[in-house]
Amino acid sequence: MRILLSNDDGVHAKGIQVLQQALAQIADVTTVAPDRNCSGASNSLTLVNPLRVSTMDNGFLAVNGTPTDCVHLGINQLCQQTPDLVVAGINHGANMGDDVLYSGTVAAATEGRHLGLPAIAVSLVSHGEEHFETAAAVVVQVIKKLKSHPLPANQILSINVPAVPLHELKGIQVTRLGRRHKAESMTASQDPWGRAIYWYGPLSGAQDAGEGTDFYAVSHGYASVTPLTIDMTAYRSIDALTSWLDGIEVN
Repeated sequence: MRILLSNDDGVHAKGIQVLQQALAQIADVTTVAPDRNCSGASNSLTLVNPLRVSTMDNGFLAVNGTPTDCVHLGINQLCQQTPDLVVAGINHGANMGDDVLYSGTVAAATEGRHLGLPAIAVSLVSHGEEHFETAAAVVVQVIKKLKSHPLPANQILSINVPAVPLHELKGIQVTRLGRRHKAESMTASQDPWGRAIYWYGPLSGAQDAGEGTDFYAVSHGYASVTPLTIDMTAYRSIDALTSWLDGIEVN
């Protein structure tokens, strides 16, 4: 098996290093990641500047672009053979609920799926440096299962793992996305020259964290596996919207 590995925390992040070591036990891994932290980059592309690639001492390929750039470049130019799977992570912090809209980790997996490959995004629900091995072990087991149970062509998997030792992980639950409260108000400040600067506020707690959600699973000690669809069409609304627009004339 050939795996293209990427992330949004950057090529130097501990999460991607731990995951590469685990995946190398079961596959031929090519690691292509941003040369800096690109958290929150979502599906952005670099269109007005050239992309450059540097080879790190450990063989990782660092790109001066976004996670989406890395996967696109990896599949089309850097991998000697087309990968069988794209894996993104291990993210430093959760990607649950509304987070997936902003996540560069999820976006890297999405780009893999856009280019025709099955893809997985994995996140450790902690900003600390411990227990990445737990998340890596979950990913390895999921990948082994994918060999006999492939993903539908329009889906990726988003995995969130609590930051606990592997022996304390209670298991894996299939979940839906929960929902957060909106983030706190932006904070205004000044730089040393008196000019106005602004910071995003911290993430709020979960508004929808009921049983069956990714928030619920992780808070109860389980790894959460959420299938995400790439086609964002709201199919249930098509008939209603058709009726609503009926009779509108555009001159």
